[in-house]
Amino acid sequence: MTQQLLTQYRRDLHRIPETDFDLPETLAYVRRVLEQYPCTLFSPCKSTLCAYFDAGKPHTAAFRADMDALPIAERSSCDYVSHHEGKMHACGHDGHMAIVLALAGQVSQMLDKLPRNVLLVFQPAEETSGGAKLVCESGVFEKYRCDRIFGWHLWPDLPAGTIASRPGPLLARSSEVTVTVTGKSSHVAKPHEGRDALFAASAFLYESYRLIELLGRPEEPRLLKFGKLTSGQARNAISDSSLLLGTLRVYSDEMFTATEAMLRDLAGTIERKTGCRFEIAFSTGYPPVCNDPTLFDTARAALPQLQVLENPLMISEDFSFYQQRLPGLFLLLGTGTGIPLHADTFDFDESVLAAGLAADELLLFLN
Repeated sequence: MTQQLLTQYRRDLHRIPETDFDLPETLAYVRRVLEQYPCTLFSPCKSTLCAYFDAGKPHTAAFRADMDALPIAERSSCDYVSHHEGKMHACGHDGHMAIVLALAGQVSQMLDKLPRNVLLVFQPAEETSGGAKLVCESGVFEKYRCDRIFGWHLWPDLPAGTIASRPGPLLARSSEVTVTVTGKSSHVAKPHEGRDALFAASAFLYESYRLIELLGRPEEPRLLKFGKLTSGQARNAISDSSLLLGTLRVYSDEMFTATEAMLRDLAGTIERKTGCRFEIAFSTGYPPVCNDPTLFDTARAALPQLQVLENPLMISEDFSFYQQRLPGLFLLLGTGTGIPLHADTFDFDESVLAAGLAADELLLFLN
């Protein structure tokens, strides 16, 4: 019966993908499921739904599910294909919601045995602006005396049903990097009359990659990659402007600050050599996902099947905002498909969700 519910919840939600904060059908579905249980339903902030199960205990364990989908046209022939053109659950959030909805049913049956109250958090905008940050700012965790939070991410590169994580850094801080280079155009026959913004941008690209490799530390990896470079107007004219768009991934604020300073120093050096002007902008991005070591060790003792990853991963996730507010544990659940996240063919066998639900049931009883 539990597997049937997990499959039903996931497929029902897969049919109605919605994006960002615009989640009326998803919220209505989640509310209908939760209304059958002995919990208090409320919305602490925009497009968010929480369910509080009061076990009469002094502290509360929170479980998070992200609800938003992606603006991707699904390419599938399954009978639960997206009904919303140009949108699909291509990152497994439908599976995350299914696990937590099924957990609500389990909590309702064992409420008098639990060591903590339970708060289920269904949040928007993980894929866009970080809905988790708004949830944190609402004060809900303080009001309900939450002392821990758990979250999942389906992971195609792990065998089906495998649960994995690691203490400390798990996922990276992500920041968009925008480099604007301003030069002066001239005919290529008179290059001395111009300031070559294409050359300056290329020099910055090469040197930034070289310095990242040269100054990197094995114990704290970082990644800088630029995916787009636009420059110039014509093949026979010196470029008067260039635009580099990239991303920076690190695992600590200290490494972010050091890398930012390094890139600004590099830009200054190239400015002096080329006469071009550099402007560099860094988005705030999501903080790194860092699992609380004590909570991880406690969970590992309760979950003998938990595999410990040797190295952190370079993706980012807004679950990190929760971990800045209270101890948190983020877990990966293998689908075994190898289909990349955000692919228009993303899919998985719902049987893997049972492993996530079973783990959550054990996490409910952690000391």
